[in-house]
Amino acid sequence: MTSPGQPAKQGPRSLDPHVRRYAARTAGMTASEIRALFAVASRPEVVSLAGGMPHLAALPLDGLAREVGEMMATDGLVALQYGSAHGLPELREQICDVMALEGINAHPDDVVVTVGSQMGLDMVTRIFVDPGDVVLAEGPSYVGALGSFAAYQAQVVHVAMDAHGLVPEALREALAAVERSGRRVKFLYTIPNFHNPAGVTLAVNRRAEVLEICRQAGVLVVEDNPYGLLGFDGQTYPALRSTDPDNVVYLGSFSKTFAPGLRVGWVLAPHAVREKLVLAAESATLCPPTLNQMIVSRYLSTHDWKGQIKIYREAYRERRDAAISALEQHMPEGCSWNRPDGGFYVWLTVPEGIDTKAMLPRAVTQRVAYASGTGFYADRLGSRQLRISYCYPTPERIREGIRRLANVLEDEAQLHATFGPTTSREVGGPQSPSPDTA
Repeated sequence: MTSPGQPAKQGPRSLDPHVRRYAARTAGMTASEIRALFAVASRPEVVSLAGGMPHLAALPLDGLAREVGEMMATDGLVALQYGSAHGLPELREQICDVMALEGINAHPDDVVVTVGSQMGLDMVTRIFVDPGDVVLAEGPSYVGALGSFAAYQAQVVHVAMDAHGLVPEALREALAAVERSGRRVKFLYTIPNFHNPAGVTLAVNRRAEVLEICRQAGVLVVEDNPYGLLGFDGQTYPALRSTDPDNVVYLGSFSKTFAPGLRVGWVLAPHAVREKLVLAAESATLCPPTLNQMIVSRYLSTHDWKGQIKIYREAYRERRDAAISALEQHMPEGCSWNRPDGGFYVWLTVPEGIDTKAMLPRAVTQRVAYASGTGFYADRLGSRQLRISYCYPTPERIREGIRRLANVLEDEAQLHATFGPTTSREVGGPQSPSPDTA
């Protein structure tokens, strides 16, 4: 009993009544670990190596402003009106032209325009996954995908990667283990090109083998490819969809090659799946914003978008080089990292005993931020890893941020030597996506 004047102890039944009404699936929804520190990490004195924000300063903004103004003057009544959940026909045709660069031969009818590729991923998960179903995903994997899978109560089984991407033998072993457990795999989720967060690319000689393994097992492949045109040597890898159109659902986006704020992505799916995707889109958003689609379509028809992608590639290659040279110069002994051939990310492994999630608040105090590895796994792994995003800061800021990070790691190593390993209080696992973990 409590004494007079003392507050009563708060037990489970004293929870806010709204919390008690939540659906069971909300237990899988957690905020990204960077989001809590984002207000601090976004201060100008902090070098943020956390978020995957594109280098939009490379865009021809003056020309785009004129084009949008002309479009509104001539087609404003259409741009501001409701549209189809399927997406604008002209844009769907242009999307097919974009995908043709990766060897995909697609019909516009099988393209569904989405509010970013995250919406496409959510819809695919919704129409295929029942609670308890298994989704295979590389370990590590994109935090936004893990959040969607958790929201629909899927069980994620990670498949190992190496320097050449997903390991086919590990895929076979994962499928066999799930089958022995009596569960069923609904699909393999993979980012084959310039992986987020690992930065590696699936070797061309593995792609057919991965597709054949999934085909024999009756497992759908969901190919997420936002970075495929951002190879630093100009090479464009053949999409998985180009080899197996009947068993691959392809997710694409203009967020990394044009502008993320427009939130225009797409799903390319087999015809029967396309029908369900349109219905899912109608229930989620009714229709994607017509104005945003028309801006993208106008950009593709009036600008040298291939030349713009080349400008992006050169900017990101310069930033990648700055990151790698700074890592080589400053990182303490016991650290290792990959050298990405495209995309936005370096995956860094730190010395034994250092927990990157526990270290993150101390790093922000030292004016540098990153994404800790635990958020990219569904099974609490990744405490010795972190993701460095080199896409947004200038090369000078990247070098300074990595110098600060190296100092933090050296301090952590000294703490470890004196007091033992540091660990975070919260476990890792799926988190809801946010711009700072894109």
